[in-house]
Amino acid sequence: MEYVVRVPAPPLDRFIDDIYCLSGVPRHRRMNVPPMPSAHLFVNLGGPVRLWDSDPSVPPAVLTDGWFMGVWTRRFLFEYPTPVRLVGVHFKPWGISPFADMPATELRNRWVPVDAVWQRSLERIRDQVGDTASAGETLRVLEAELRSRLAEAPWRGLDLVRHVGGRLETSHGAVPIGALTDAAGVSGNHLAAQFKSHVGVTPKRVARIYRFARLIVSVDALRPVDWARLAQTAGYFDQAHFSREFKQFTGHTPTDYLALRRRFPAERGFPPDSGPMPAE
Repeated sequence: MEYVVRVPAPPLDRFIDDIYCLSGVPRHRRMNVPPMPSAHLFVNLGGPVRLWDSDPSVPPAVLTDGWFMGVWTRRFLFEYPTPVRLVGVHFKPWGISPFADMPATELRNRWVPVDAVWQRSLERIRDQVGDTASAGETLRVLEAELRSRLAEAPWRGLDLVRHVGGRLETSHGAVPIGALTDAAGVSGNHLAAQFKSHVGVTPKRVARIYRFARLIVSVDALRPVDWARLAQTAGYFDQAHFSREFKQFTGHTPTDYLALRRRFPAERGFPPDSGPMPAE
């Protein structure tokens, strides 16, 4: 598949890590996605996409247009159509807040149709992109839509969340939450309330996800992996806790995860072998 990605210009880069266009025929259609420190927007310009929550009580979905997803605290699965034509946005954990007029808790562990958040925007995007636009032009259209949607009014508490979230991002979740509240001059309850409002989860949960992300991007499936060393570097000082969280987040033990990575190596030119993985 072709994967074209770029970081948007300011001020969007305060809220968005990157926007990307994915097209072509996937080597692996069904992917298992662990919790990662981001929220998402997908605009589907191809065939239907199928989604499964790892919580078996949640019914699966078939989505044909576009959808928002907030921060996920558990894994989910999706199945690409053939061929793929998809445009996506990786928001920072707090990044959806100024674009969506709804509490972030309503997007946590959920997929919500784009038109339920941005009325009639998909029709406008589709009209501008058409069937033949290049990846670069498609990204330009989506970036312009995001820029037009960026709220101009001040967002109560968002600056605090951005500041603390930035510390969690740069430290990979290693800074104690108590130290962050002290540095910000706020109570733990106030900080947690603001994170729930703008992220959908507490800062402690965000720290856990950043810590796991640091570990998973450190795995080089082509070489022997010292799990104990990687876990300690990422901030896991209890091996049993690391093993439980790894199984919870990926659905695999570390050994089985590594075997799966080796059976299905990353596709050349595709995103790094660090997030979604083939689902058996």
